[in-house]
Amino acid sequence: MASQPPEKQPSRVRQFWGRRSRLGKVGLIAGALFVVLLVITLAVPAPEDPAEPAVADAEAAPEPTTTEEASEATTEEEPETGSEVEPEEEAPKPPPPPPTVARVIDGDTIELGDGTRVRLVQIDAPEAGRECYAQKSTGALKKLLPAGSEVRLVRDARLDNRDRFGRLLRYVIADGKNVNMLLVQRGAASAYFYNGDRGRHAAKLARSADTARAKGRGAWGACEASTDYTGAWQTKRKRVPPPPGSGGGGNCHPSYTGACLNPALSDYDCAGGSGNGPGYTGRVRVVGPDVYDLDADDDGWGCE
Repeated sequence: MASQPPEKQPSRVRQFWGRRSRLGKVGLIAGALFVVLLVITLAVPAPEDPAEPAVADAEAAPEPTTTEEASEATTEEEPETGSEVEPEEEAPKPPPPPPTVARVIDGDTIELGDGTRVRLVQIDAPEAGRECYAQKSTGALKKLLPAGSEVRLVRDARLDNRDRFGRLLRYVIADGKNVNMLLVQRGAASAYFYNGDRGRHAAKLARSADTARAKGRGAWGACEASTDYTGAWQTKRKRVPPPPGSGGGGNCHPSYTGACLNPALSDYDCAGGSGNGPGYTGRVRVVGPDVYDLDADDDGWGCE
């Protein structure tokens, strides 16, 4: 009988594997897989990070600029000598000087230093050379606005800016006072609402004219004057006959005592004062309508 060959012994690996429990085998497999993955990861080169060279390139070579930007950059780097220097901010300009009066044309019109003519709005004075009290009215305005006077012109938004002759229509303020109003209060002008247009001071102007007329001030006492404030002021010289038996052989004006004023004369001025006559007088008592406008302060005495 032939002998059988000896049984082949398992390898050490198989012996090692066979001695392991199931859980141990799983752990060995997991460990082997981890080692394989680690080796693969280290063997494969990492991809380049595109951001890093971009940053480096940006630092090494600046971005190209437009022609305008390059010009600005060059200007900033150049020395200040010969370069355009930005002008310093100008200080605010002072306000223009107030207008000044060059001359008084008549009782309601003035001319400024720059040649502008101003018609005092909402009033009317007697026409120079044609109507009663025109010279006195012009003189009253000259006293209020002597040549060189600084004035403030105020427009009334309810009224036109200019009249048909191109004159500015304004209230004239001097020394804080409304000259238009003063002339009406003194009887040197009357309220005048052209075409019925009434400005913001219309009511007060009308009341002032009513008061001056009631007291016989200025032209209201010296003249026969119209009372319609929507039309131009019409003034005519009135003749006051002397009362019988009055002093001076009946040729003295009944409105004045203390001196004999000839009622036939068109105007009187105070002796030594301003004015051009044709008559002159000294201090007189005003006992009637002050037709010659001698009582400037309305105290009953003229030419004080």
